[in-house]
Amino acid sequence: MDKRLGIIGAGKVGTTLGRLALASGWDVLISASPTRPMQSLIVETMLPGARLVPEAEVVAGADIVVLAVPISKATTVDLPALSGKVVIDAMNHWYPVDGSHDEVEDAPSSSHWVQSLNPAMRLVKSLNHLGYHDMETDARPAGHAERRAVAAASDDVEARAAVAALLDDLGFDPVELPFAASRQLEGGGPVFGRWVDASGLRSALSRSGVRAT
Repeated sequence: MDKRLGIIGAGKVGTTLGRLALASGWDVLISASPTRPMQSLIVETMLPGARLVPEAEVVAGADIVVLAVPISKATTVDLPALSGKVVIDAMNHWYPVDGSHDEVEDAPSSSHWVQSLNPAMRLVKSLNHLGYHDMETDARPAGHAERRAVAAASDDVEARAAVAALLDDLGFDPVELPFAASRQLEGGGPVFGRWVDASGLRSALSRSGVRAT
């Protein structure tokens, strides 16, 4: 793997992840909404060293692609083009932003709904249970006593391992989980918005009936 991260969405989550990835030696390709003409200036300012490119180039050139758009905008992404790609679902369903969304709410988790839009994506639920501000303040080098844990939930073992390696590079202890654990990583779940180390994350999810792989 060439360590090239693609990010679809240049908002707070996307730019924060991009900075962490650049600092850890990854190349970063990022795409932004064409309806926001100032986005290129924002990316140049917030992500020096990243390349702002069309979405199609992000998909074609990246080893791992992060979906970092509001979930209500997920269907505006060319999801069919992501077939066979390792894709991180870092999205959450926020009522103030996304409004009511019956299909998402009726699914086992929002990631199950995203997966249903293109089952050929190698989807991994991750990076959604901590805020963008925590991503930078809590990142720590490997072996640090105060290293925060971040989950990677998928039944695709190889895709999950690839995302776990990325999380480790970004400064977090990865905890690999089955895809069924996705709901527990969302708002109201036992680790959402909470600082936990790897042991604490496993314990919190175990009490909810989820066993780490």
